[in-house]
Amino acid sequence: MAKELYVGHLPYEATNDDLRRMFSVAGTVTSVHIITDPVSGKSKGCGYVRMSSEAELQEAIDCLDGALMENLAITVSIARPQKPEPTGSKPGGPRKSGVPRKAARPSRPEAARTPATATKPAAARKARTPRKPTRP
Repeated sequence: MAKELYVGHLPYEATNDDLRRMFSVAGTVTSVHIITDPVSGKSKGCGYVRMSSEAELQEAIDCLDGALMENLAITVSIARPQKPEPTGSKPGGPRKSGVPRKAARPSRPEAARTPATATKPAAARKARTPRKPTRP
């Protein structure tokens, strides 16, 4: 059923080939994926390894959980299924491509667009008095 492992506490310098080589002692590795930051491209220190069978998966957990990789003890466990992300849950929600965010908002009435002083009569506006200079 579950044939994917989560590998945590990886050294940031570890590559997919390093991980594949390490897990091949437990059986046939079908795929390896180290999680990287999308902006910088640097490793986040964790990854996923797929094994070809359940027995190999359990063997990898038994012999590699706590093993040292470049002086770091890695953690190996069965990967939990990814939770489906609800649509529109992120702030701002999904946007249609090519439609600016401003156009998606309902427009305000014309009175709300003009400054408040423009709608008052001139006599109702307060004249601003200059400040008195302070003494040094």
